[in-house]
Amino acid sequence: MDSAASLLGMLLVLVLIGIPIIAIVALVRVSSLRREVAQIPRLIQRIYDLERRLESLDRKLATPPALGESRATGLAAAASRPSEPATPPPAREKAIERPTLPLQPQPAPPPVPAAAQRPAPPPPLTVAASAYRPPAEERDVESTIAGRWFNYVGILAVALAISFFLKYAFDNNWIGPIGRVTIGLLFGAALYPFSHSIYKRGYVYYAEGLTALGAAVLYLSVWAGWHYYRIFSQGLAFPLMIVITCLTVAVALGRNSQRLAVLALVGGLLTPFLVSTGQNAEVTLFSYLLVLGAGMLAIAWTRKWVSIPPVAFAGTLIYFWGWYGDFYYTPELVTTLLFATAFFVLFAALPAIRSSRQGELSAIDIAIVLTNAFSYLIALRLMLWDQYRWGLTFAVLALAAAHLFAGPALPRKDSSANRLARMLYAGLALTFATLAIPIRLEGKWITVAFAVEGLALIWSGLRGRSLALRAAGLVLFALVGIRILVLTAQTAPTFLLNQRFLTLAVCAACWLAAFFLARASDCKLGEAETHLFFFLEVAANFCFLLALSMDVWDLFARKTALGIDRERVQQLALSLLWVAYALALLVAGTIRKSAPLRWQGLALLGVAIGKVFFLDLSFLTRFYRIVSFFVLGMVLLAVSFYYQKHSEARRKPGQS
Repeated sequence: MDSAASLLGMLLVLVLIGIPIIAIVALVRVSSLRREVAQIPRLIQRIYDLERRLESLDRKLATPPALGESRATGLAAAASRPSEPATPPPAREKAIERPTLPLQPQPAPPPVPAAAQRPAPPPPLTVAASAYRPPAEERDVESTIAGRWFNYVGILAVALAISFFLKYAFDNNWIGPIGRVTIGLLFGAALYPFSHSIYKRGYVYYAEGLTALGAAVLYLSVWAGWHYYRIFSQGLAFPLMIVITCLTVAVALGRNSQRLAVLALVGGLLTPFLVSTGQNAEVTLFSYLLVLGAGMLAIAWTRKWVSIPPVAFAGTLIYFWGWYGDFYYTPELVTTLLFATAFFVLFAALPAIRSSRQGELSAIDIAIVLTNAFSYLIALRLMLWDQYRWGLTFAVLALAAAHLFAGPALPRKDSSANRLARMLYAGLALTFATLAIPIRLEGKWITVAFAVEGLALIWSGLRGRSLALRAAGLVLFALVGIRILVLTAQTAPTFLLNQRFLTLAVCAACWLAAFFLARASDCKLGEAETHLFFFLEVAANFCFLLALSMDVWDLFARKTALGIDRERVQQLALSLLWVAYALALLVAGTIRKSAPLRWQGLALLGVAIGKVFFLDLSFLTRFYRIVSFFVLGMVLLAVSFYYQKHSEARRKPGQS
């Protein structure tokens, strides 16, 4: 009884899995047909207009002209022609008496009654287009429910009835295990030719439902014969399920049915699960998945079936990560790495080929490209991180190179989809190249590498007029700024020649170089982007001043000899450094005629003034206070004199 119940459960599972998939594909087909049906009202309108014109022309030809009109027309024609000698009428017309037409015009006879006229033909049975509203959508929904969904439900009901009958027969020992499996195999196999005969009569969806039922019964029968009744071994069950999958694929190709192809793929993906013994069979499992995926993707490419790749990709991912979580261990590194690489290449090939030929990627293709790349990256990270970091670095760089060359390989087609595909591959290449830095490097070198890469991206974006590359460079600069905050907590053992100062100096130089490149470039920048590059100049000055300030602070922190008050010397040195740096900015801004530099110098000088008056005045002793105020005062006087001098020089002669 337990075996029969399990048999029934598996039948229900297979049927309930196959039917929704077929239904989803059918609904996709329905949506495409709905757009075609929407053209029917316009065609009816045109047919109606043509019928109205034909009816009007028929009435004009069928109705004779009025008698008065014909006589007046005859007189006018006679008066316009010159007089000719009378000629006898033809012999066949002599017996016909014709009234003599007087020379003067006669009053027109009364109009012919409508009853005496030739009756006009009845108008064709047409309906005005304004009043015709074909319920195409309603009929479509109705046909979908009654013609298709009821078909699926009916097939399910029949399957349940047969299952109940077989269960009753099994419970009463009417049929033995061999007979049960034989009945299932014969019944499932018979449904294929029967569904083909139904298909020839035009019942497409009904025939597909019968084929799906036949495949489900065959899978279930083979599985029960191996797993429950032990009639045949796993070595026979696995090939039999492969044969069922190939048979269903052949039927799908013969009928050009994407729904049956998806059903065959689902059955093929369920086969390893059905014949699994719970033991590690990596080579057999992954080899089967590679062959199945390659075959199905080839069919999807030749027939342009878009539903197959996502199903094959999702099933392969589930099997790979399920196996990895249960059976992977270090000695299988090489084998697993080869299979993971093969899966990545397999599912990256179809979107790449489609984009290279058609110049565009669909939303499903984009999802597969992104998920496939990052899934492979995660697998590499899990298998190579601890012991093979150089190998992981080269693998990630190889991924970056592959996506970098895939973008230019796309055809030069100016479309939004093509531009999206190029941005996708370029973004993945940039992401992998950026991730290779923290994989191999550590600490300060990551910050320096990000700064240099950001500068290279901005330079490339300015040269190539690519906003995406410039934006990526600015994002890397933002990451550099975040990492700089971590470096401020470190101490330097030597003055200037230390890792912290050199790292901050390189970052400041990269930011400043990006600013100068943007200012010298002829690339058109937006207002917000222009402000960001000016902010880079300010950030570069702040970064360099921060590096100097921390090194000066640490330098005098180590000078504890000769009775020097360490903390007061640090404060004094910091004030003098800020004043000197502000003066340097003012001089540089004057020489380069750069108002932003001068404003930065004035702002820093204001900060130094606030520090001297509010902190140094209350903190420093007499000697340090004298030095601080004297230096600040001399600098302020020099700056004031300089600005007044240049202000006087700019005045016009004779102006007060």
